[in-house]
Amino acid sequence: MPDASAPAVPSTAPAPSPAVPGAAEEKLAYRLFTGPDDRAFCERVSAALAEGYVLHGSPAATFNGSSVIVAQAVVLPAAIASADAAVANAVDDLEFDGEGHA
Repeated sequence: MPDASAPAVPSTAPAPSPAVPGAAEEKLAYRLFTGPDDRAFCERVSAALAEGYVLHGSPAATFNGSSVIVAQAVVLPAAIASADAAVANAVDDLEFDGEGHA
């Protein structure tokens, strides 16, 4: 039976990843934080920034009828560099006959 004292907003803590013996836990390249617009939300985003993540895009906010719910994406800088390199390689692989626009 569900606990009636539990908050109405579900927890946004990440699900535990499967343990790999002898391997350090790898950071996710992308994370999306969501939750009520409160100190705890700001602390979670701040902790990610302290771990080396950078903000990605603008924050989002909505009203659920009783409180403001916010979202903020963060990424690791290495993930951005890797994605940029993949796009550059894909563009280099395109065939272009030199006429018109791509």
